[in-house]
Amino acid sequence: MTDGGRRAFIGSFTTAGGPGIVTAALTPDDGALTVLNSVNGLPDPSCLALSPDGRTLYAVSETAEGAVAAFRVPGGGDAGDPPEQAGPAVPVHGDGPTHLCLFAGHVLTANYGSGSITAVPVRRDGSLARSASGVFPPTGPDPRPARRPHAHQVQPDPSGRWAVGVDLGTDSVRVYTLDGGAPACHREVALRPGSGPRHLAFHPDGTRAYLLNERSPTLTVCHWDAAEGALRPLAEIPVLPGVPSGDAYPSGVAVSPDGRFVWTATRGEDVLSVFAVERGADRPEHADHPVRPAGSGGTSGSDGTDGAAGLRLTATVPCGGHWPRALTESHGFLYVANERSGDVTWFAVDPDTGMPRRRGSVPVTAASCVVFG
Repeated sequence: MTDGGRRAFIGSFTTAGGPGIVTAALTPDDGALTVLNSVNGLPDPSCLALSPDGRTLYAVSETAEGAVAAFRVPGGGDAGDPPEQAGPAVPVHGDGPTHLCLFAGHVLTANYGSGSITAVPVRRDGSLARSASGVFPPTGPDPRPARRPHAHQVQPDPSGRWAVGVDLGTDSVRVYTLDGGAPACHREVALRPGSGPRHLAFHPDGTRAYLLNERSPTLTVCHWDAAEGALRPLAEIPVLPGVPSGDAYPSGVAVSPDGRFVWTATRGEDVLSVFAVERGADRPEHADHPVRPAGSGGTSGSDGTDGAAGLRLTATVPCGGHWPRALTESHGFLYVANERSGDVTWFAVDPDTGMPRRRGSVPVTAASCVVFG
C-alpha cells in the first residue's frame, strides 16, 4: 500500500469471534480489499463512521452498557498501522447502540435496546468529551416489545441541518436538531404499522429518501423537504420479486452517486436487489401521492414501475455470502458485510444497468459494516 492510498475499515462482533476493527488496503482499479491489521480493544464495534478529514474513526460498542469510542487513523508512512484508540470509550447511557454519525460537532448514536438517541461532543482534536446527552421517545400505551422504541439508525440529511433517526419498534422516523448539545425531536413521521423501518438512504438530489423496512421486505420511498425538516412517505414497494419462504429481514440500502440506482440487501434470502430510478421520479407532483403499501391495487405499471415510487426492481443477485448485514457503495463498487459467513464481498457495478458482478471477498469473522477513507 502506498502512502495516501485508500483504506477500508471493517467492523465486527467480537462476542461472535470477530477481530474487532479491521483495516484493509483498497486497490482502486478492481475494488479489491487486502486485510492489513486489526485492533480488538472495544467490544462489538459493529458500526463505524469516519471524520471528514479521515483522521479519526468512530465506533459504537453494541453492548448492553452502550458506548462510543474514537480512534486515531495513521497517515503517511504509518498508513498500514492499526487505528489507535484516543482515550477511553464514552458511555452513551443507552442500550445496544447500532448506528452512529457525525452531526453538528457531535457523534450521535442510535441505541436500539433503549430506543434513545445520544449526542457526544467531539473535541477539536477529534477525541470525544466525557459527557453524553440523550433523548428517549415516549413508549406509548402498547406494552409489546415489538412496539417499544428501537432506534436503529441516525444520520444527517444532505443539507446538514437535520439528523434523521429511524425507529424500527415504533414504525416511525424522527427528525432531530441539537438544543444545547442535546438531541431534540423536531418532527415525527408515522409509517405503516408493522413495517419495521431499519435504514434510510438519501438520493443525491436531496429531495428523496429510501427507507428499508425489516419486518416487511419493502422499501418506502419518501419526499424530503430540507427547508422544513419534513419527510413524506410516497409509496411502499417490495424488495423481492416474490413472497419469501420465511422471514426476510432486509438490512441495508445504498444509492448510486449519480442517483440512477438503488440497492438493498436481504439477510433471510442472502440477496442484493437492484432498482432503477425512473426518469421523472423527481417531479414535484410526486410529493402529493399518498403512501400505498406493497401489494395494494394500482401501484405498479405493466413494466414493474411504481408511479409514485419512481423505482423499478430489475434483478436480484446472490450477496456472495450468508446474512448480508450491511451494504456500502464506493467508487463504482458495492461491498457487503456478510455476518454469518464471516466475509466482506465486493461487486463491480455496471454503470449502465446498475447490475453488481461479484469480484472477490476477504474473510472477516462476524463482519458487520464497511466504511472507506
